[in-house]
Amino acid sequence: MQNEHIFVVKNTYMEKKNTKRNRTVIDFDAVRKSLPVACIDDDYIMIDDISGVPFFDYPTKVNEAVATICLKGYAEGSVDLRPCCYAANDFVIIMPGQILQYTYRSEDFSVLLIAMSRRFVENIELSMKDITPIFLYLRENPVVHLDEAEMAHLQDYFQILKRAIQQTSNPYRMEMVRLLSQAFFYGINNFNQLRQEYAIQKDKKDKLFNAFYRLILQHYRDSREVSFYADKLCLTPKHLSAVIKKTTGKSAFEWIADYVILEAKSLLRATNMTIQQISDELNFANQSFFGKYFKRAVGVSPKEYRESKTR
Repeated sequence: MQNEHIFVVKNTYMEKKNTKRNRTVIDFDAVRKSLPVACIDDDYIMIDDISGVPFFDYPTKVNEAVATICLKGYAEGSVDLRPCCYAANDFVIIMPGQILQYTYRSEDFSVLLIAMSRRFVENIELSMKDITPIFLYLRENPVVHLDEAEMAHLQDYFQILKRAIQQTSNPYRMEMVRLLSQAFFYGINNFNQLRQEYAIQKDKKDKLFNAFYRLILQHYRDSREVSFYADKLCLTPKHLSAVIKKTTGKSAFEWIADYVILEAKSLLRATNMTIQQISDELNFANQSFFGKYFKRAVGVSPKEYRESKTR
């Protein structure tokens, strides 16, 4: 599920191009005609039947906020390199800027989906003091399992929001949806699993990794050197590398490289940017260096990886 609005999908009837970055995005006119949706322009969309949405299995960046409630079935994939499984009674939030990939989706996989534009989220007027800690937790732990009461609670919210969106003649429709969405976010802030798990004090090593990973998300285009991130954390590269390796089993360099490669794969598969443009976008000295870096990590050249999507 994605777009620079919600989805990036393979079939052309739902594709259009973003002229700034050339990333494939969903065509809302096509969605409205092809799927049972409730929406307000490009700001808010709700889908309760995703059976018509094609499966995609390549890394795709989400530039909007997407929340899904799994009713039945099962899916596997990853969010920002972290493997995750998604089954009945699971709630998932994908934050703007995260990279999503599915590797498997069962035939009976069924979810309720809400997607909100950045503009809409900014206008909800949430208290950052109250919400930011939970958002940081969800960025690192996007799948939350719900008990029956919480599941019923979210489904009620979904139906109330859907009815509000469908009141197209109501001049206060947008304000109703804004306030209901505000209540939705404050409601998830009170889920048992979120309260209990976020309240657990993480040790310094876990906190350091989280800080390091957030820096990667912010600066992966700026530098691929461990020393760059160590300097921002006021640590020596040797100490940072040792702690990250002990905490995660992967070195700091591997975490940086993996995210750069993930973004490269997303651009190769989901845009029409040239390989030179992608090399420039990721701040490589030249296309040749980018090609060698990519092939060393993936085993094939950027061109071969891009062409493999049609095989």
